[in-house]
Amino acid sequence: MPVEWQPVRQSRTHELVLQSIEQRVFAGELRAGDRLPPERELAPVLGVSRSALREALRVLETIGVLVAQPGRGPDAGARIVRHPDDALGRLLRLHFALGSYSLEDVLEARVVLERSSFEAAARNASLEDLDEAEALVVRMAEPGVPVLEFNDLDTRFHVHIARSSGNELTSTLTSAVRESVRPLILRALEAAEDWPATAAALNAEHTELLRLVRAGEGVSAADLVEKHIRSLHGTLVDENSDRAPGGS
Repeated sequence: MPVEWQPVRQSRTHELVLQSIEQRVFAGELRAGDRLPPERELAPVLGVSRSALREALRVLETIGVLVAQPGRGPDAGARIVRHPDDALGRLLRLHFALGSYSLEDVLEARVVLERSSFEAAARNASLEDLDEAEALVVRMAEPGVPVLEFNDLDTRFHVHIARSSGNELTSTLTSAVRESVRPLILRALEAAEDWPATAAALNAEHTELLRLVRAGEGVSAADLVEKHIRSLHGTLVDENSDRAPGGS
């Protein structure tokens, strides 16, 4: 029986470089903090051009696993790092803007993630974690806090609680999901008819959330954070549905 040949898949050179670096990470040969050899040494070892190597390194830098330090000296070159939060948030924000995920998808993801993180934080958060969260709440309660600063502090509060839950992946996902809708939430806050009253109401819930976490009342904290998220984020979903064709 004759052999049926199939075309082989060709890969671009920088993808082969990425694959080579990934294999070494998976094998434990490269770890966070390790430096890659200089381009002039690494490119010939891999059998690729320096431009292809740079393209691969730029991809790794974009996804948050590498930082490149230009120049000369001991700190120059590319170093393996672990910075997934910003990279994942940027990626998710772009996909959200492109319509890959709906506002309702993001809302439900936030609810699941933050219910989990607040409930776990009630069990695992340290006193230091809670004191740092309280400092954010106090700053949000300051008279005349601008909307932009409030939105930033609000994001940091929710992400900080997620980090204090003890689950790094939940923390990263919470940060990415919250960041993906930060511009929309900011516009909603800016559109509030009575901003001081809106800020006071939101921060009253932040204060109660923190009290519940301090008291170890995880289930109650999870219930309240769901209500807290749906009260504002849910409004954005409703408004989006109203604008869509056929919306009520």
